Amino acid sequence: MHSTSAAVAGAVTFRWLGMVPAISFLEAPLTFRAPGVTIPVGLGIGRIVFRALNLAEAALAVTVVVAVATGGASAAVVTLTAITVAVLAGQLGVVRPRLNRRSDAVLAGEDPALRRSRAHLSYVALEVVKVLALLTLGRVVLAG
Repeated sequence: MHSTSAAVAGAVTFRWLGMVPAISFLEAPLTFRAPGVTIPVGLGIGRIVFRALNLAEAALAVTVVVAVATGGASAAVVTLTAITVAVLAGQLGVVRPRLNRRSDAVLAGEDPALRRSRAHLSYVALEVVKVLALLTLGRVVLAG
């Protein structure tokens, strides 16, 4: 891979990798443990934070795709990029709409204990896959 494209892809990949665990595995769970934060308030905060994270992720994904596409990347880099982008697309196109419907219902007054949703578990599982894909992609890009 060309050195400039590799540098951009590596830097952006590791920036993206830093954001996902910080928000998904640290900030999100802690929001609901803060004193005085109710489920509706936590959901409202989560929706704002994840909307911002997902917008940033989309921009970072486009940057990585452009760097990989223009940099003469190996098949491994292209495959890892495709996996990472596909996971993000699945989260944004399939899981996030389900989570939004669920949070809409809770914010409208539905008791969250009445009907459990597995969409959150799907999102977390995809986050784990995305983190592993980003870590592997970054390492492969930097290894050259």
